[in-house]
Amino acid sequence: MSQRLELLQKQMPSFQYTVDGGILTKEERQFYEENGFLVVRQMFSPEEIKEWTQRFREYADGQLERKYGMQVVRDISLVKRGGGKQLGEEAITKIQDWQEDEILFKFCRNPKVIKYLSSFCGPDIKSVHTMFINKPPNMGKTSRHPIHQDQVYFPFGPADRIAAGWAALEDANRENGCLVVYPGTHKVGPVEHCYPDWKEGVNKAYWGVKDMPPESAPRIHLEMKAGDIVFFHPYLFHGSGENKSSSFRKSICCHFASANCQYHDIKGTFHENLAKDIIAYASKKFGHVNYLDIWRFKCRLVQGKPDPLGL
Repeated sequence: MSQRLELLQKQMPSFQYTVDGGILTKEERQFYEENGFLVVRQMFSPEEIKEWTQRFREYADGQLERKYGMQVVRDISLVKRGGGKQLGEEAITKIQDWQEDEILFKFCRNPKVIKYLSSFCGPDIKSVHTMFINKPPNMGKTSRHPIHQDQVYFPFGPADRIAAGWAALEDANRENGCLVVYPGTHKVGPVEHCYPDWKEGVNKAYWGVKDMPPESAPRIHLEMKAGDIVFFHPYLFHGSGENKSSSFRKSICCHFASANCQYHDIKGTFHENLAKDIIAYASKKFGHVNYLDIWRFKCRLVQGKPDPLGL
């Protein structure tokens, strides 16, 4: 009997990056385990997309007062051209830390999203980083986001209980700068990051992988329709290209984590240099802050109960 049980255990797939409890099929779990991402088609309705897009425009146009701590970001190329204080969707490339906006937070609390997140984070879930990303036309090469791992920003883990949910609100394709992923790179673990040597300039805190995979390495351009969503592991190599089209490319994104994740000290690691950038930026706006406080501010419970000793 013990030999038979041992044989059955060897035949059973080993799941490291997903957990039981969500709605993933065995095949979907195996795909995510192997590749580090999973695309779900047409999760969101046109009405949901319209509501979130309208909310972004209200902030971008200055019609709504920003929630405390909310960041409105302009591309470095626009700032260099003297447009550092412009408003409107032509000028604003990102709004982040919108977790206290109840309209946008519907994305995080969407039951369809949570059903999938339960397979990545477990039953107790927090949002840890919220973003609305806008790629206007004619922004130039600085609208690219270098290939990176999200976990380089996060001073908490375990990484295997963290996942991003990135939803296309307009069709995303190679022409307008869709996401690019390197399948399977989530298995590599953390790698060193730095600012890429781009002569056009790089946006603040847009760090990239220092030693990139060879040109022959498999990569996929994730062309997505409005309403599609991709979930991916925080160690997955990914980025996005320049918008070369005449239209916008909008998406809404949140990083989710188990509410039981633990903070870890980054002192003496390469994460520390990036943290200095973020702390310096936050301190200009809010006075003296430490890195843990920044991330605690970004968090909001989505489902379940948080660990009182966790993040």
